[in-house]
Amino acid sequence: MAPQDKTQHTVDIVVSGGGIAGLTAAATFGQAGFSVVCVDPTPPVVERNQQGADLRTTAFLQPARVLLQEAGLWERLNDHAAPLQIMRIVDAGGAEPKPRVIKDFNASDISDLPFGWNLPNWLLRREFIAHLNDMPNVDLRLGVSATDLLTRASEARVRLSDGETLTCQLVVAADGRNSTIREKADIGVKTTRYGQKALALAVTHPIPHDNVSTEIHRSGGPFTLVPLPDYEGRPSSALVWMERAARAQELFEMDEAAFNTEMTERSCSLFGPLELASRRTIWPIISQIADSFISERVALIAETAHVVPPIGAQGLNTSLGDLRVLLDLAKDSPESLGNVQMLETYQKKRRSEVALRVKGIDVLNRASMVETPLLRNARAAGLQALYGLAPVRKMLMQMGLGAR
Repeated sequence: MAPQDKTQHTVDIVVSGGGIAGLTAAATFGQAGFSVVCVDPTPPVVERNQQGADLRTTAFLQPARVLLQEAGLWERLNDHAAPLQIMRIVDAGGAEPKPRVIKDFNASDISDLPFGWNLPNWLLRREFIAHLNDMPNVDLRLGVSATDLLTRASEARVRLSDGETLTCQLVVAADGRNSTIREKADIGVKTTRYGQKALALAVTHPIPHDNVSTEIHRSGGPFTLVPLPDYEGRPSSALVWMERAARAQELFEMDEAAFNTEMTERSCSLFGPLELASRRTIWPIISQIADSFISERVALIAETAHVVPPIGAQGLNTSLGDLRVLLDLAKDSPESLGNVQMLETYQKKRRSEVALRVKGIDVLNRASMVETPLLRNARAAGLQALYGLAPVRKMLMQMGLGAR
Protein backbone atom coordinates (compact mmCIF):
# COMPACT_ATOMS: atom_id res chain seq x y z
CA MET A 1 0.00 0.00 0.00
CA ALA A 2 1.38 3.44 -0.96
CA PRO A 3 2.33 5.72 1.92
CA GLN A 4 -0.11 8.51 2.77
CA ASP A 5 0.95 12.06 1.95
CA LYS A 6 2.68 13.62 4.93
CA THR A 7 2.50 17.14 3.52
CA GLN A 8 1.69 19.06 0.37
CA HIS A 9 4.35 21.49 -0.80
CA THR A 10 4.16 23.83 -3.82
CA VAL A 11 7.19 25.02 -5.79
CA ASP A 12 7.87 26.21 -9.32
CA ILE A 13 10.09 23.33 -10.46
CA VAL A 14 10.90 19.82 -9.29
CA VAL A 15 14.19 18.40 -10.57
CA SER A 16 14.31 14.63 -10.34
CA GLY A 17 17.96 13.53 -10.34
CA GLY A 18 21.03 14.72 -8.47
CA GLY A 19 23.74 13.90 -10.99
CA ILE A 20 25.82 16.62 -12.61
CA ALA A 21 23.00 17.61 -14.98
CA GLY A 22 20.32 17.63 -12.28
CA LEU A 23 22.41 19.67 -9.87
CA THR A 24 23.24 22.12 -12.65
CA ALA A 25 19.55 22.41 -13.49
CA ALA A 26 18.69 23.17 -9.87
CA ALA A 27 21.39 25.84 -9.71
CA THR A 28 20.51 27.53 -13.00
CA PHE A 29 16.76 27.66 -12.36
CA GLY A 30 17.39 28.78 -8.77
CA GLN A 31 19.71 31.55 -9.96
CA ALA A 32 17.01 32.64 -12.40
CA GLY A 33 14.63 33.18 -9.46
CA PHE A 34 12.49 30.04 -9.58
CA SER A 35 11.79 27.99 -6.45
CA VAL A 36 13.26 24.51 -6.92
CA VAL A 37 13.25 21.17 -5.13
CA CYS A 38 15.90 18.70 -6.35
CA VAL A 39 15.68 15.07 -5.24
CA ASP A 40 17.96 12.08 -5.69
CA PRO A 41 17.83 8.67 -3.96
CA THR A 42 21.57 8.21 -3.58
CA PRO A 43 23.66 10.27 -1.13
CA PRO A 44 26.65 11.46 -3.19
CA VAL A 45 30.25 10.42 -2.66
CA VAL A 46 32.32 13.59 -2.72
CA GLU A 47 35.83 12.33 -1.88
CA ARG A 48 38.20 10.98 -4.53
CA ASN A 49 39.33 7.82 -2.75
CA GLN A 50 36.05 6.92 -1.06
CA GLN A 51 34.29 3.76 -2.19
CA GLY A 52 31.62 4.59 -4.73
CA ALA A 53 33.24 7.81 -5.94
CA ASP A 54 32.51 8.62 -9.58
CA LEU A 55 35.99 8.64 -11.09
CA ARG A 56 34.82 9.74 -14.50
CA THR A 57 35.55 13.31 -15.51
CA THR A 58 33.56 15.93 -17.37
CA ALA A 59 35.04 18.24 -19.97
CA PHE A 60 32.93 21.39 -20.00
CA LEU A 61 33.09 22.91 -23.46
CA GLN A 62 32.86 26.68 -23.98
CA PRO A 63 29.03 27.00 -24.11
CA ALA A 64 28.74 24.87 -20.97
CA ARG A 65 31.13 27.11 -19.07
CA VAL A 66 28.98 30.13 -19.94
CA LEU A 67 25.96 28.38 -18.45
CA LEU A 68 27.91 27.50 -15.29
CA GLN A 69 29.06 31.10 -14.96
CA GLU A 70 25.47 32.32 -15.15
CA ALA A 71 24.50 29.83 -12.44
CA GLY A 72 27.24 31.07 -10.11
CA LEU A 73 28.99 27.69 -10.23
CA TRP A 74 32.10 28.35 -12.28
CA GLU A 75 33.95 30.41 -9.67
CA ARG A 76 33.91 27.30 -7.44
CA LEU A 77 35.42 25.19 -10.24
CA ASN A 78 37.94 27.41 -11.96
CA ASP A 79 40.88 26.60 -9.68
CA HIS A 80 40.33 22.84 -10.10
CA ALA A 81 39.90 22.78 -13.88
CA ALA A 82 42.46 21.54 -16.40
CA PRO A 83 42.17 23.45 -19.71
CA LEU A 84 41.89 21.47 -22.96
CA GLN A 85 43.76 23.43 -25.60
CA ILE A 86 44.37 20.68 -28.15
CA MET A 87 42.29 17.65 -29.13
CA ARG A 88 44.73 15.06 -30.52
CA ILE A 89 43.43 12.15 -32.60
CA VAL A 90 45.81 9.22 -33.02
CA ASP A 91 45.26 6.25 -35.31
CA ALA A 92 47.24 3.23 -34.13
CA GLY A 93 45.48 0.66 -36.31
CA GLY A 94 48.56 -0.88 -37.88
CA ALA A 95 50.01 -4.32 -37.17
CA GLU A 96 51.61 -3.02 -33.97
CA PRO A 97 50.12 -0.59 -31.43
CA LYS A 98 52.12 2.38 -32.70
CA PRO A 99 50.96 5.80 -33.91
CA ARG A 100 50.70 5.99 -37.68
CA VAL A 101 48.51 9.08 -37.99
CA ILE A 102 48.55 11.93 -35.43
CA LYS A 103 46.42 15.01 -35.97
CA ASP A 104 46.03 17.97 -33.61
CA PHE A 105 42.86 20.08 -33.53
CA ASN A 106 43.96 23.32 -31.82
CA ALA A 107 41.37 25.58 -30.21
CA SER A 108 43.39 28.60 -31.30
CA ASP A 109 42.18 27.95 -34.86
CA ILE A 110 38.64 28.99 -33.89
CA SER A 111 38.85 30.74 -30.51
CA ASP A 112 40.94 32.64 -28.00
CA LEU A 113 39.82 30.14 -25.33
CA PRO A 114 40.53 26.44 -24.88
CA PHE A 115 38.02 23.91 -26.22
CA GLY A 116 37.01 23.20 -22.65
CA TRP A 117 38.01 22.49 -19.07
CA ASN A 118 38.17 19.05 -17.45
CA LEU A 119 37.09 18.26 -13.88
CA PRO A 120 36.50 15.05 -11.88
CA ASN A 121 32.84 14.17 -11.33
CA TRP A 122 33.26 13.54 -7.59
CA LEU A 123 34.65 17.08 -7.19
CA LEU A 124 31.84 18.56 -9.28
CA ARG A 125 29.26 16.98 -6.99
CA ARG A 126 31.06 18.33 -3.92
CA GLU A 127 31.19 21.88 -5.22
CA PHE A 128 27.69 21.89 -6.72
CA ILE A 129 26.11 20.59 -3.52
CA ALA A 130 27.93 23.19 -1.43
CA HIS A 131 26.66 25.92 -3.76
CA LEU A 132 23.06 24.66 -3.74
CA ASN A 133 23.04 24.50 0.04
CA ASP A 134 23.70 28.25 0.05
CA MET A 135 20.79 29.05 -2.28
CA PRO A 136 17.68 30.07 -0.31
CA ASN A 137 15.20 29.16 -3.08
CA VAL A 138 16.68 25.68 -3.78
CA ASP A 139 15.79 22.73 -1.57
CA LEU A 140 18.23 19.86 -2.17
CA ARG A 141 16.99 16.53 -0.82
CA LEU A 142 19.51 13.72 -1.11
CA GLY A 143 18.39 10.23 -0.15
CA VAL A 144 14.84 10.97 -1.39
CA SER A 145 13.47 9.87 -4.76
CA ALA A 146 10.49 10.63 -6.99
CA THR A 147 8.25 7.58 -6.96
CA ASP A 148 5.09 8.67 -8.78
CA LEU A 149 3.82 11.38 -11.09
CA LEU A 150 0.37 12.84 -11.69
CA THR A 151 -0.09 15.63 -14.23
CA ARG A 152 -2.89 17.81 -15.48
CA ALA A 153 -3.02 20.86 -17.72
CA SER A 154 -2.45 23.28 -14.84
CA GLU A 155 0.13 21.49 -12.64
CA ALA A 156 2.12 18.36 -11.86
CA ARG A 157 2.26 16.41 -8.62
CA VAL A 158 5.34 14.40 -7.73
CA ARG A 159 5.14 11.80 -4.96
CA LEU A 160 8.38 11.31 -3.03
CA SER A 161 9.74 8.21 -1.33
CA ASP A 162 9.32 9.87 2.08
CA GLY A 163 5.56 10.24 1.51
CA GLU A 164 5.50 13.95 0.66
CA THR A 165 3.81 15.23 -2.51
CA LEU A 166 5.23 18.22 -4.36
CA THR A 167 3.01 20.34 -6.58
CA CYS A 168 4.79 22.28 -9.33
CA GLN A 169 4.50 23.88 -12.75
CA LEU A 170 7.37 21.94 -14.34
CA VAL A 171 9.08 18.62 -13.68
CA VAL A 172 12.63 18.42 -15.04
CA ALA A 173 13.49 14.74 -15.42
CA ALA A 174 17.25 14.27 -15.02
CA ASP A 175 17.10 10.89 -13.27
CA GLY A 176 19.17 8.94 -15.76
CA ARG A 177 18.88 6.30 -18.42
CA ASN A 178 16.49 4.22 -16.28
CA SER A 179 14.34 7.21 -15.35
CA THR A 180 11.32 6.74 -13.08
CA ILE A 181 9.77 10.01 -14.29
CA ARG A 182 10.13 8.99 -17.93
CA GLU A 183 8.46 5.67 -17.16
CA LYS A 184 5.61 7.34 -15.24
CA ALA A 185 5.14 9.75 -18.16
CA ASP A 186 4.85 6.71 -20.45
CA ILE A 187 7.67 7.79 -22.77
CA GLY A 188 9.51 4.97 -24.55
CA VAL A 189 13.17 4.82 -25.59
CA LYS A 190 15.24 3.35 -28.39
CA THR A 191 18.41 1.69 -27.08
CA THR A 192 21.48 0.51 -29.04
CA ARG A 193 23.91 -1.85 -27.33
CA TYR A 194 27.46 -2.19 -28.62
CA GLY A 195 28.81 -5.07 -26.55
CA GLN A 196 31.32 -2.62 -25.08
CA LYS A 197 32.27 -1.45 -21.64
CA ALA A 198 34.37 1.53 -20.57
CA LEU A 199 36.99 1.61 -17.87
CA ALA A 200 37.19 4.98 -16.13
CA LEU A 201 40.13 5.82 -13.85
CA ALA A 202 42.98 8.23 -13.23
CA VAL A 203 46.61 7.70 -14.19
CA THR A 204 49.94 9.40 -13.70
CA HIS A 205 52.71 9.58 -16.31
CA PRO A 206 56.22 11.07 -16.55
CA ILE A 207 55.64 13.09 -19.74
CA PRO A 208 53.41 16.18 -19.19
CA HIS A 209 50.13 16.29 -21.09
CA ASP A 210 50.58 20.00 -21.94
CA ASN A 211 46.79 20.45 -21.89
CA VAL A 212 46.37 18.04 -24.80
CA SER A 213 43.43 15.63 -24.78
CA THR A 214 44.54 12.48 -26.64
CA GLU A 215 42.17 9.98 -28.25
CA ILE A 216 43.88 6.83 -29.57
CA HIS A 217 42.06 4.54 -31.98
CA ARG A 218 43.01 0.94 -32.60
CA SER A 219 40.12 -1.51 -32.07
CA GLY A 220 37.42 -2.12 -29.49
CA GLY A 221 36.83 1.60 -28.97
CA PRO A 222 38.80 4.77 -28.26
CA PHE A 223 41.43 5.05 -25.53
CA THR A 224 41.15 8.65 -24.32
CA LEU A 225 43.47 10.51 -21.95
CA VAL A 226 42.10 13.85 -20.75
CA PRO A 227 44.26 16.31 -18.76
CA LEU A 228 43.87 16.61 -15.00
CA PRO A 229 45.84 18.77 -12.56
CA ASP A 230 49.02 17.13 -11.25
CA TYR A 231 48.49 14.36 -8.70
CA GLU A 232 51.05 13.87 -5.91
CA GLY A 233 53.59 15.91 -7.88
CA ARG A 234 53.22 13.99 -11.15
CA PRO A 235 51.40 14.79 -14.39
CA SER A 236 47.98 13.16 -14.34
CA SER A 237 45.18 12.36 -16.75
CA ALA A 238 41.73 10.85 -16.66
CA LEU A 239 41.47 7.71 -18.77
CA VAL A 240 38.37 6.37 -20.47
CA TRP A 241 39.24 3.05 -22.14
CA MET A 242 36.50 1.47 -24.22
CA GLU A 243 36.78 -2.18 -25.20
CA ARG A 244 34.64 -5.16 -26.10
CA ALA A 245 32.87 -6.24 -22.94
CA ALA A 246 34.86 -9.42 -22.27
CA ARG A 247 38.19 -7.67 -22.78
CA ALA A 248 37.13 -4.73 -20.60
CA GLN A 249 36.14 -7.10 -17.80
CA GLU A 250 39.48 -8.87 -18.09
CA LEU A 251 41.30 -5.55 -17.77
CA PHE A 252 39.11 -4.52 -14.84
CA GLU A 253 40.06 -7.66 -12.92
CA MET A 254 43.77 -7.67 -13.86
CA ASP A 255 46.41 -7.15 -11.18
CA GLU A 256 47.80 -3.63 -11.06
CA ALA A 257 51.27 -4.30 -12.50
CA ALA A 258 49.85 -6.16 -15.50
CA PHE A 259 47.19 -3.49 -15.98
CA ASN A 260 49.84 -0.75 -16.02
CA THR A 261 51.71 -2.66 -18.72
CA GLU A 262 48.54 -3.08 -20.81
CA MET A 263 47.66 0.62 -20.42
CA THR A 264 51.12 1.74 -21.48
CA GLU A 265 51.07 -0.46 -24.58
CA ARG A 266 47.58 0.66 -25.60
CA SER A 267 48.64 4.31 -25.14
CA CYS A 268 51.51 3.74 -27.60
CA SER A 269 53.76 4.99 -24.75
CA LEU A 270 53.00 8.57 -25.82
CA PHE A 271 53.27 9.76 -22.21
CA GLY A 272 55.78 7.20 -20.99
CA PRO A 273 54.78 4.41 -18.55
CA LEU A 274 51.24 4.89 -17.27
CA GLU A 275 50.52 4.09 -13.63
CA LEU A 276 47.13 3.57 -12.04
CA ALA A 277 46.34 6.48 -9.68
CA SER A 278 42.83 5.54 -8.55
CA ARG A 279 40.39 2.66 -8.34
CA ARG A 280 39.12 1.25 -11.62
CA THR A 281 35.44 1.66 -12.44
CA ILE A 282 33.59 0.03 -15.32
CA TRP A 283 30.49 1.11 -17.25
CA PRO A 284 28.34 -0.40 -20.04
CA ILE A 285 28.29 1.54 -23.30
CA ILE A 286 24.98 2.24 -25.03
CA SER A 287 23.26 4.81 -27.19
CA GLN A 288 19.73 5.74 -26.20
CA ILE A 289 17.18 8.36 -27.18
CA ALA A 290 13.70 8.94 -25.80
CA ASP A 291 10.76 8.84 -28.18
CA SER A 292 9.80 12.28 -26.93
CA PHE A 293 11.57 14.83 -24.77
CA ILE A 294 8.31 16.08 -23.28
CA SER A 295 5.06 15.02 -21.69
CA GLU A 296 2.37 17.02 -19.91
CA ARG A 297 4.23 19.36 -17.48
CA VAL A 298 7.42 17.27 -17.92
CA ALA A 299 10.70 17.99 -19.74
CA LEU A 300 13.36 15.32 -20.18
CA ILE A 301 17.02 16.38 -20.17
CA ALA A 302 20.43 14.71 -20.07
CA GLU A 303 20.61 10.90 -19.90
CA THR A 304 16.88 10.70 -19.27
CA ALA A 305 16.49 12.00 -22.83
CA HIS A 306 19.65 10.72 -24.53
CA VAL A 307 22.75 8.64 -23.84
CA VAL A 308 25.84 8.50 -26.06
CA PRO A 309 29.22 6.73 -25.85
CA PRO A 310 31.92 8.87 -24.20
CA ILE A 311 33.45 10.30 -27.38
CA GLY A 312 34.43 13.93 -27.95
CA ALA A 313 33.04 15.24 -24.63
CA GLN A 314 29.55 15.24 -26.16
CA GLY A 315 27.53 13.57 -23.38
CA LEU A 316 27.12 16.14 -20.63
CA ASN A 317 27.65 19.06 -22.99
CA THR A 318 24.65 17.90 -25.04
CA SER A 319 22.78 17.64 -21.75
CA LEU A 320 23.64 21.20 -20.83
CA GLY A 321 22.47 22.22 -24.29
CA ASP A 322 19.05 20.85 -23.29
CA LEU A 323 19.18 22.89 -20.12
CA ARG A 324 20.22 26.05 -21.96
CA VAL A 325 17.13 25.90 -24.19
CA LEU A 326 14.78 25.04 -21.33
CA LEU A 327 16.17 27.79 -19.10
CA ASP A 328 15.93 30.45 -21.80
CA LEU A 329 12.30 29.52 -22.49
CA ALA A 330 11.48 29.73 -18.77
CA LYS A 331 13.21 33.10 -18.34
CA ASP A 332 11.63 34.60 -21.46
CA SER A 333 8.13 33.75 -20.28
CA PRO A 334 7.96 32.77 -16.59
CA GLU A 335 4.16 32.79 -16.64
CA SER A 336 4.28 30.02 -19.28
CA LEU A 337 6.49 27.73 -17.18
CA GLY A 338 5.70 24.12 -18.02
CA ASN A 339 2.75 24.83 -20.30
CA VAL A 340 2.09 23.15 -23.65
CA GLN A 341 3.56 25.93 -25.78
CA MET A 342 6.81 26.08 -23.80
CA LEU A 343 7.32 22.32 -23.85
CA GLU A 344 6.48 21.93 -27.54
CA THR A 345 9.01 24.66 -28.34
CA TYR A 346 11.63 22.82 -26.28
CA GLN A 347 10.86 19.59 -28.15
CA LYS A 348 11.13 21.31 -31.51
CA LYS A 349 14.43 22.98 -30.67
CA ARG A 350 16.13 19.95 -29.14
CA ARG A 351 14.99 16.51 -30.20
CA SER A 352 15.87 16.53 -33.90
CA GLU A 353 19.25 18.15 -33.23
CA VAL A 354 20.07 15.66 -30.49
CA ALA A 355 18.94 12.72 -32.66
CA LEU A 356 21.45 13.76 -35.34
CA ARG A 357 24.20 14.06 -32.73
CA VAL A 358 23.38 10.63 -31.27
CA LYS A 359 23.57 9.13 -34.76
CA GLY A 360 26.86 10.86 -35.51
CA ILE A 361 28.47 9.60 -32.32
CA ASP A 362 27.12 6.12 -33.07
CA VAL A 363 28.97 6.21 -36.41
CA LEU A 364 32.18 7.42 -34.77
CA ASN A 365 32.00 4.70 -32.13
CA ARG A 366 31.46 1.96 -34.69
CA ALA A 367 34.42 3.28 -36.66
CA SER A 368 36.58 3.19 -33.53
CA MET A 369 35.65 -0.47 -32.91
CA VAL A 370 36.75 -1.88 -36.28
CA GLU A 371 39.23 -4.75 -36.19
CA THR A 372 39.97 -5.73 -39.79
CA PRO A 373 43.11 -4.15 -41.34
CA LEU A 374 41.16 -2.92 -44.38
CA LEU A 375 38.66 -0.97 -42.26
CA ARG A 376 41.41 0.35 -40.00
CA ASN A 377 43.21 1.66 -43.08
CA ALA A 378 40.00 3.33 -44.27
CA ARG A 379 39.61 5.00 -40.85
CA ALA A 380 43.17 6.34 -41.01
CA ALA A 381 42.66 7.61 -44.56
CA GLY A 382 39.44 9.32 -43.50
CA LEU A 383 41.21 11.12 -40.65
CA GLN A 384 43.94 12.29 -43.03
CA ALA A 385 41.38 13.57 -45.53
CA LEU A 386 39.21 15.42 -43.01
CA TYR A 387 42.18 17.07 -41.36
CA GLY A 388 43.68 18.12 -44.68
CA LEU A 389 40.68 20.30 -45.58
CA ALA A 390 41.02 23.40 -43.39
CA PRO A 391 37.37 24.57 -43.74
CA VAL A 392 36.13 21.08 -42.87
CA ARG A 393 38.53 20.85 -39.93
CA LYS A 394 37.28 24.17 -38.52
CA MET A 395 33.65 23.21 -39.09
CA LEU A 396 34.16 19.93 -37.19
CA MET A 397 35.72 21.78 -34.27
CA GLN A 398 32.86 24.29 -34.18
CA MET A 399 30.32 21.47 -34.32
CA GLY A 400 32.14 19.75 -31.45
CA LEU A 401 31.67 22.90 -29.39
CA GLY A 402 28.01 23.03 -30.30
CA ALA A 403 28.59 26.29 -32.15
CA ARG A 404 27.00 25.09 -35.41
